[in-house]
Amino acid sequence: MAFQPRELHPDRSARDLFGADMRRHRERLELSLVRLAKVLNYSKSQLARIEVAESMPPEDLPPRLDLLFETGDHFQRLYGVARNEPFPGKYQQAIELEATAVVIEEYACQIVPGLLQTAEVARHSLRAGAPHAPRAEIDRMAELRLQRQARLFGDAPPRCSFILDESVLRRPVGSPSVMATQLEAIARTAAGSSWITVQVLPFWTGVHAEMGGSLTLYTLPNGPAIAWTEGSHDGTIIQDRDSVAARRESYDLLRAQALSPRDSEALIKSVVKEHQHHAAHPRHFPVA
Repeated sequence: MAFQPRELHPDRSARDLFGADMRRHRERLELSLVRLAKVLNYSKSQLARIEVAESMPPEDLPPRLDLLFETGDHFQRLYGVARNEPFPGKYQQAIELEATAVVIEEYACQIVPGLLQTAEVARHSLRAGAPHAPRAEIDRMAELRLQRQARLFGDAPPRCSFILDESVLRRPVGSPSVMATQLEAIARTAAGSSWITVQVLPFWTGVHAEMGGSLTLYTLPNGPAIAWTEGSHDGTIIQDRDSVAARRESYDLLRAQALSPRDSEALIKSVVKEHQHHAAHPRHFPVA
């Protein structure tokens, strides 16, 4: 089967337009990614991620592209806009919904939700999703993720409900000690914030409709609910009334199956002790 390049979305953001224009001019000169990587002294994987807007272009790349493609300062101007966009285009709409919602209800299948992550877990989870990204980019994305959490503790915080699959508690991210610190932070947040509810969906509840991905419902001021579903590499905004209603039914069933907030807190604290034990008596734990 012939290789099919990934679809681009140049109208989604400046970062997407940068990548799309890079591919367009590369193909105009009949350059493969391998050849372009050799000419520019970059790795093929890094350029591939830039083309599909999964990685922010490094500062020295735009002038090199303008020189190679003879495009004046086109890529340098695009970069100036792209670097001021806080989030990749494919997540921008979800971030905007999060910033205005009066109610946020999230089910997390595998990883701690961004609104609850500690700095260490944020860095490790971002690195897992972007293994070739420069450290400065990972640090910047982690900082932006932590900044989003400020709204939860501001003057008019949204009412939040988090349902965490039990795998979220037990999968080590970084190390057992990092996970212990993360779960302690979740327990403190839930105990000290009446507007934030955390429940755990235990393994023994079995299969359900949302296995394999995350689901978030945003209720907007004087507006309808909007759903956001996310997989390992992409997400989808859902606004159709019937489709959102179906996701609402799924979330309500998950909430009914989950442990109570009090029992969830007890389970979280129990798993904290397990991670602390593993940290004190290390075996082979892969660093994520």
